[in-house]
Amino acid sequence: MKDQEIIELYFKRNERAIEETDNKYGSYLASIAGNILRCNEDVEETLDDTYMKAWKRIPPTKPQILRIFLGKITRNIAFNKFENMTAKKRGGGEIVAVLDELEECIPDSNDVEQTILGSELSLIIREFVNELPERDACIFSCRYFYTEDIKTIAHKYNMSANNVSVILSRLREKLQRRLIREGYLAS
Repeated sequence: MKDQEIIELYFKRNERAIEETDNKYGSYLASIAGNILRCNEDVEETLDDTYMKAWKRIPPTKPQILRIFLGKITRNIAFNKFENMTAKKRGGGEIVAVLDELEECIPDSNDVEQTILGSELSLIIREFVNELPERDACIFSCRYFYTEDIKTIAHKYNMSANNVSVILSRLREKLQRRLIREGYLAS
């Protein structure tokens, strides 16, 4: 079923919308949640929460790209679930590694001013990724949006894990310089 048809089902409040969403995007959304949570029960719960949130947001929202709309919802729910789990017990996993890697170039968002500036920061990062060569943008997105491990990315792009690590390191440095230039980080 085409995305537009699925969105129409949501607008008609037809419960088949959720079934069609799961049929078309369930595996994709499960991989996003799985890369973050690594637990099948948590992934299933995240998917259920994603479908519920999509049901509540469509309408009034009419997503331009349903796949990305759903992916963002899933990612945010999974990150929140991960945060809640690690608040209780500090664990390892790929998400900890991803957040540690980004810590040096993303400003701390604990104060109110930084929270307010978050949407601007998001725009700068989005522009940064859009300006990258396609392969670098894909590698950056795989690591920092989909939280894929380095070996998976290396396999996907037929590269060595070391090469992927070097590319990611250079991209983080480039992002850090951009954020310094934009005034988000002190030099």
